[in-house]
Amino acid sequence: MSDTLDTPVFDAEDAAKLREARDQVVDQLGKVIVGQTHVIDEILVSLFSQGHCLLEGVPGLAKTLMISTLAQTLDLSFSRIQFTPDLMPADVTGTEIIEEDRATGHRDMRFMQGPLFANIVLADEINRTPPKTQSSLLEAMQERQVTVGRQRHVLPAPFFVLATQNPIEQEGTYPLPEAQQDRFMFKIFVDYPSFDEEFEVAKRTTGVGSAEVRPVLKAEDILRLQKIVRQVPVSDHVIRYALSIVRQTRVGGAGVPDFVDELVGWGAGPRAVQYLILGGKARALLQGRFHVQVEDIQALAKSVLRHRMVVNFAAESDGVTSDDVIDRIIQATPTTEDELTRDARFQKIFAT
Repeated sequence: MSDTLDTPVFDAEDAAKLREARDQVVDQLGKVIVGQTHVIDEILVSLFSQGHCLLEGVPGLAKTLMISTLAQTLDLSFSRIQFTPDLMPADVTGTEIIEEDRATGHRDMRFMQGPLFANIVLADEINRTPPKTQSSLLEAMQERQVTVGRQRHVLPAPFFVLATQNPIEQEGTYPLPEAQQDRFMFKIFVDYPSFDEEFEVAKRTTGVGSAEVRPVLKAEDILRLQKIVRQVPVSDHVIRYALSIVRQTRVGGAGVPDFVDELVGWGAGPRAVQYLILGGKARALLQGRFHVQVEDIQALAKSVLRHRMVVNFAAESDGVTSDDVIDRIIQATPTTEDELTRDARFQKIFAT
């Protein structure tokens, strides 16, 4: 029997605000950024879902420009951290200094905030710095706070980390540990522009004109929209479908396809399911719908899973990527409720 969706606790006007906010942001970004619509949409899905993003692409694809322009359109404080091999954790989080009152001569310890204390933080080329400094982001991304000494310092809300990394210059880099990659809601691939898009880029960037970007959303607007996303109803069937996709990435599990056991080293954890559903809620609203569909889960599956599952040596030697495996998992998973619940292989997944 099909389950019934809960009645939304928000009204159509609230949902329309999110859609309108998306259109306004995309319109402002379009004054500076040509193309990359799918990247912008996924960044906004992550933002309204209270997630973080890892952007990967070759140099010159406007990743940094896109993020800094986004901060302008959202009227949020923005901070850029250029990650280098000599960067220390205190350079990111901040540090305690001794401050002297010249009138009294009394000295006190005072915390000096680092660049992490901003609404939008661009962690540029995050794989250029050693793990010790990379790990300084872990608490901030998960808890929205940093601990220095014995003091806890709360980060501003909203708080959004956008990290970039270059996939081709790997000499002298430090790949992100799995624990930190898991903190990113999405890993988004930024690809080359089409011919027409690159033609427009060439025209815009070699002339004398410059576009003015105006802010369209304030911090309080974003916080309100994030609450609306959480209120979007999701059916048991869609949750079951998302679980089916994620649990099929786990090697050796009951009901896992043979090709996963052959190609995957390890699979995704529970956070992947949470982000699939939260992302599906935001995507549904951004497309003008009041509930999550299976197609929302399918559309976000690669961005959520590609950095949470690792293919093994056999797959790498054959040129098989995690995206290829995710495609095969989606193709092997029934989309309708009856087919999914009656399938003998998925009954094993649901029983474990």
